[in-house]
Amino acid sequence: MKQIEGGVTAAKGFEAAATAAHIKYEDRDDMALIYSDTPCTAAGTFTSNVVKAAPVIWDRTLVEKQRKVRAVVVNSGIANACTGEEGLSCCRNTARAAAKALTIPEDQVAVCSTGIIGLPVPVDKIAAGLNVLAARKNTTKENATAAAAAIMTTDTHPKEAAVTFQVGNETMTLGGMSKGSGMIHPNMCTMLAFLTTDADLTQAALQAALSDVVSDTFNMISVDGDTSTNDTVLLLSNGTAGNPTIRGGTEAYDRFKEALFAVCECLARQMAADGEGAHALLSVTMTGCVDKAQAKLIARSVVSSSLVKTAVAGHDANWGRVLCAMGYAGADFDPEKVDLFFESDAGTIQILKDGKATGFNEDEATKILSEPEVTILADLKMGDATATAWGCDLTHDYISINADYRS
Repeated sequence: MKQIEGGVTAAKGFEAAATAAHIKYEDRDDMALIYSDTPCTAAGTFTSNVVKAAPVIWDRTLVEKQRKVRAVVVNSGIANACTGEEGLSCCRNTARAAAKALTIPEDQVAVCSTGIIGLPVPVDKIAAGLNVLAARKNTTKENATAAAAAIMTTDTHPKEAAVTFQVGNETMTLGGMSKGSGMIHPNMCTMLAFLTTDADLTQAALQAALSDVVSDTFNMISVDGDTSTNDTVLLLSNGTAGNPTIRGGTEAYDRFKEALFAVCECLARQMAADGEGAHALLSVTMTGCVDKAQAKLIARSVVSSSLVKTAVAGHDANWGRVLCAMGYAGADFDPEKVDLFFESDAGTIQILKDGKATGFNEDEATKILSEPEVTILADLKMGDATATAWGCDLTHDYISINADYRS
């Protein structure tokens, strides 16, 4: 497997475009298109929030009915959530406009939205934007990056990743883009991610791979503990690489899944690092756990703790907050066996040994916690399982951004 530059157009047969439809923003692109030359097998994971946006309902139906997908239309600024029948009508009208602009069937169009909840989406602006997108779409990396930028809300930069991987004599490519900076605490798994591959897989294999990988990547990040109404990950496979169809339980499937994990992990880390107001990426790794479920539960509890996040923001080695968050995670362990470390490019320091403070140097710990990437590592000494969760520090800027988000 090899990491390459690119995003959703890295795989053969995929095009992208962006445009300013002025749905909410007046000074930037706010609408994106992903398009495949041929119909794609589609897989998806969606928010577990009981309040689901209309596009989530629309796309989940496409995936559950195993519809082929040719196009994904995304708007930012307005979420099309809590909009009732009007919201579903907007999805239908968007699909109809895309079908007309792209000369494809309506039931091969996925629709996604992100932004303010409760506002109606101006379908006339969506339709006008689709005509521009259809004319602009191409396979360039520049268009892929423009599309990744157009789906942002409070993100500070677009998020992309791509890899190539080998199965037998065939080289395949998988690329993706995502957005998410606030309201990030996915349980699908405000985050959106779109993944494209020229590998050919059965729908069952595609969905199984995505569900497993999302559980270990996107569902292991947390910015603020809020699960969006719009969380969606879509994975499209157009099969243009010409490989024998990949099925589950094969070596080829394992190779594909490794590539998918690499792209999703890269995007997840980018999202965590770009949390609203964040100054540092926070990684939390639990080792020595009984099983993966225990490791994931505790790691996610620590990375989601507001007190841990504010301690990192203040470069304060307040290890009691870490142990506290571990303790209320809902998984049993012996705190008197825990070893705890803080790590960064500035070094590694052991904070606890067998549950007791080591008498560590506070100045050294502060220096380690002052880096742009910080890791908290705990060894429970109970088994061989491990898991990592990603988040960010919690700063005053988070409040400033969200206090006036609608204005």
